Amino acid sequence: MLGITGSIAAYKAAFLTRLLIKAGAEVQVLMTPAATAFISPLTLATLSKHHVHTEVSSENSWNNHVEMGLWADAMLVAPTTATTLAKMAHAICDNIITASYLSARCPVFFAPAMDFDMWQHPATQDNVNRLLSFGNHLIPVGNGELASGLHGDGRMAEPEDIVALLNDHFTNEQELQGKTFLITAGPTFEHLDPVRFIGNHSTGKMGLAIAEALANRGAQVKLVLGPSKLSTKHQLIETIRVQSAQQMYEASREVFDQCDGGILAAAVADYRPKTISDKKIKKSGNSLILELERTIDIAASLGKEKRKDQVLIGFALETNNEKENAAGKLKKKNFDFIVLNSLNDKGAGFGHDTNKISIIHKGNKIKDFELKSKKAVAIDIVNEICTLFK
Repeated sequence: MLGITGSIAAYKAAFLTRLLIKAGAEVQVLMTPAATAFISPLTLATLSKHHVHTEVSSENSWNNHVEMGLWADAMLVAPTTATTLAKMAHAICDNIITASYLSARCPVFFAPAMDFDMWQHPATQDNVNRLLSFGNHLIPVGNGELASGLHGDGRMAEPEDIVALLNDHFTNEQELQGKTFLITAGPTFEHLDPVRFIGNHSTGKMGLAIAEALANRGAQVKLVLGPSKLSTKHQLIETIRVQSAQQMYEASREVFDQCDGGILAAAVADYRPKTISDKKIKKSGNSLILELERTIDIAASLGKEKRKDQVLIGFALETNNEKENAAGKLKKKNFDFIVLNSLNDKGAGFGHDTNKISIIHKGNKIKDFELKSKKAVAIDIVNEICTLFK
C-alpha cells in the first residue's frame, strides 16, 4: 500500500510504483487530494493496475481503508509531508491515507519530504520520534538541493533506495537481532588552537548508512561519530559524539568488548599537533612550522584485542595501488574483510551520496560492486557481514 501526499516529490511516485512492481509487489495507491495536483491518479492507476483512492468518503473508497489496512503486507507513505507526519503522529483521520494508517496491522514505513527548516523544526522532529515510538520505520531524508533552492536535509529518499530498504526488511527481517555492533563514522578534528584544526572531508554518510542498515535487521548499534552534521533517529542506534582521534579510540575501546563486531568506517587522522595552543596562533613571518605526532591506530588496536567470536571490518580509501594497499591493511590489522573504495572512481569517496566499493576477504578473495547509492552499498556490506555469522 503506497500513500502519496502533497509534496513536489510526488513526481517520483511513478518511478517508485514501477520499481515496486518490478520487485514483485502488488501496489495499491492512495493519494491525498493535494497530491493529485502534482501527479495524476490516472498515471498511477495505469502503472499499478488498480483504482487509485483519493477520498475516504467516496463511493469507491468507503470502508476500503479498513480492508486495505488488513490486506497490506506493508504500508509506505512516500512522500510524507510535515502535515501528514503530524496527522499520523496524532491520529487525525481526515483523509484516505491517515484512515488506512490507523487501520494498518502491517509494518509502516514513512519517507519524509520537506524543506530544510521544516524538517529541522522541533515540532516535526517530535512527530518523527512519536511515530518511531509506535514502531513505525523512518526512511531517512536525503541531503541536497531542495525545491526552495536551499541545500540541506529534507529531500525524499530516492525510489531505488526505498525499494532496497523494503526488500532488505522483508528478506532479512531481524536477522541480526541479539547482536551488537560498534561503528565509527565521520572525520576527526585535531585542534591546533581554539580556532583551527586539522581535519578531512569525511561527512559520515557511509558510516551512518551502515549503522541504519544493521539496525534495520534488528542489531543494536553503538555509533561513535566524529564531528559530522549528520544524525540518525533510529531507536536501535546509540550515538556517541567525539571530536579527536584519541576520543574516538577511547569511546570505541570502551564499547568494543560488549560487541559482536566492529565496522571502522571513520576517516581518522593519522597525525595530530604535538602541542595545542590555548590561544589563537597569530600570524607572523612567511611560514608556520607545525610539529605533528602519530595518533593511536584504532583499527590495529582493536584488531589485537579482537576475540574469536567477534568480527572486525575495516575501510581503505586509496588513490594508488588500491587493492594491494587494502590487502596489506586487511592482514596487518586483523580484519575479517576490508571495504575498498578509490578516489579515482567517479562518484566514490567523500561527500558523495554514491559509492563504488570492492570487498576483500582473507586469501585475496575480492568482490567488486558497481556504483550505487551509499544506502544500497551499506546493504551490500551488511549482507557480507551476515555471511560471517552464518
